[in-house]
Amino acid sequence: MKAKVDQDLCISCGACIDTCPEVFDWNDDDKAYATVDEVPEGVEDQAREAADSCPTEAIKVE
Repeated sequence: MKAKVDQDLCISCGACIDTCPEVFDWNDDDKAYATVDEVPEGVEDQAREAADSCPTEAIKVE
């Protein structure tokens, strides 16, 4: 499973980082990004929850 954050849609709310810090963090532009190529086993549900809770639908998890 992969996670990706659309930088044009991210509003830097931090909800994804709060929900799944194992996958998301801040980049140099103060926007969220996925820190891993593959979502680690055991945090897939949190990554999906982060995507579902994103207010701008900037996160895609596949």
